[in-house]
Amino acid sequence: MITSGIDVGSAAVKVAVVDTDDQGGERLVAGITERVRRRDSLAVVGTAYQAALEEAGVARGEVTYVATTGEGESVPFRTGHFYGMTTHARGGLFLDPAARGIIDIGALHARAVRMDERAKVLGYRMTSQCASGSGQFLENIARYLGVTLEEIGRLSKTGDAPEPCSSICAVLAETDVINMVSRGITIPNILRGIHQSMAGRYLKLVASAGIKDVVLVTGGLAADEGLMAALTEAAVGQKSAVDIRSHPQSMLAGAIGAALWGAFRARRLAALGRLPASAA
Repeated sequence: MITSGIDVGSAAVKVAVVDTDDQGGERLVAGITERVRRRDSLAVVGTAYQAALEEAGVARGEVTYVATTGEGESVPFRTGHFYGMTTHARGGLFLDPAARGIIDIGALHARAVRMDERAKVLGYRMTSQCASGSGQFLENIARYLGVTLEEIGRLSKTGDAPEPCSSICAVLAETDVINMVSRGITIPNILRGIHQSMAGRYLKLVASAGIKDVVLVTGGLAADEGLMAALTEAAVGQKSAVDIRSHPQSMLAGAIGAALWGAFRARRLAALGRLPASAA
């Protein structure tokens, strides 16, 4: 059975195409990430979805179920929609079967989700409305410092004297950064200080959600090697029992999870004779 998951975020659209069988086998056959960049998100969805189908070598009529998540409820060709926590939990478990929790770091918020071995959500904690722990905040800081998002992680890891930064408020944190620049603090030390602040905030979410053992970072910032290093360092420093991990396809976790839950729902509907004709 071929199903697709579409995770519509404020900064990027992620599309996954998966193939599942009756014996429980699951295989990711295509994954596409397309940044929105001030374009109409539905237009980006259409482009990314078509690109994913072409990568998978699959025709539209071969897709049994199209599941959306995130802000994807308005996608006109979707079959169904799933809540983001459940899709990230399911996608996280697919990427790392040992994971019993995820830290989903998006453009506007972060959340820690505790789950069991079946990806059932057991609890969660989210950041407040303040964006100081988000991808958008980090992108704003990078723009001010004149570095690209791709450079942030590498530069952060070279910092040898990280400067503390506010973890409470995005406005205060940005003011801190302006002051650091005026005091001659190097970019690597600024970025490493920011990463350490973010890491501390995320680990508090993990502890508050009661997550132990393996925690997989999902979302766009999972690819930030500086943040991952700061998370590992913070976990060791706090003598935390969690094992922080990432995966090369962590950004696709929500889309993968949506596709897998779509396959589950499609089988249930087919057994009841209620699978929508448009998805057949």
